Amino acid sequence: MMMGGPIDFEVISFDCYGTLIDWESGILAAIQPVIEFHELICTSEDVLAAYARGESAVEAGGWLPYREVLRRTFTSMAKDLGFAPRRAELELLEQALPRWLAFPDTVAGLRALKAAGHRLAVISNVDDDLFALTQTRLGVEFDLVVTAAQAKYYKPHPGMFELALARLGLPAARVLHAAQSRFHDVATAKRLGMQTVHVVRESGRAGGAIPEIGDDDETRADWTVADLAGLVALVQRPGRAA
Repeated sequence: MMMGGPIDFEVISFDCYGTLIDWESGILAAIQPVIEFHELICTSEDVLAAYARGESAVEAGGWLPYREVLRRTFTSMAKDLGFAPRRAELELLEQALPRWLAFPDTVAGLRALKAAGHRLAVISNVDDDLFALTQTRLGVEFDLVVTAAQAKYYKPHPGMFELALARLGLPAARVLHAAQSRFHDVATAKRLGMQTVHVVRESGRAGGAIPEIGDDDETRADWTVADLAGLVALVQRPGRAA
């Protein structure tokens, strides 16, 4: 953990879903009619864990458009939760994603960072058209958006981050990457030399379904904040190493 705040960065990059967008609440709202129709007995944690397991398994294979990832993830969830999905339900997640809402602190935090003169980027495991719909909920225009559709990789593969760095034309150390997932984002970003912030989002309930990573200096973020308000305060803090 570094003392003080980040230094000498030119861009703040973000993960989107889970960091800026409340994907857990969005998934639970979308799946509730399915639970009722199939008369499933399961908790919110069961649903989110099934989603996280399914998505991670699909993304670990060869690249597919994220719409297809979502369809296969739903099929995996159905098997995991013990029901046979109706044909009309297979597209439920991709139809729901544009309706997922930003966390209450997201828009104010992004606008504060933008107003302070920071360049902002997004590095997201999503299709371009799906992110374009989400973009309208975030309240700012990003200086760069890199999606899995562009990179043909899914995080935690370094290819997504390397594409972002190439387009920014910056060395990794000049980018501050903020994300909720240590597995998908923090470990890879730090390994590449980016400055890293773990946005903890304590409300997260699917963490136990994400593959484990080591808790050491190589995978632990340089700084930890609870939300985007914490990130705004962090980047205003004079930077110095411990």
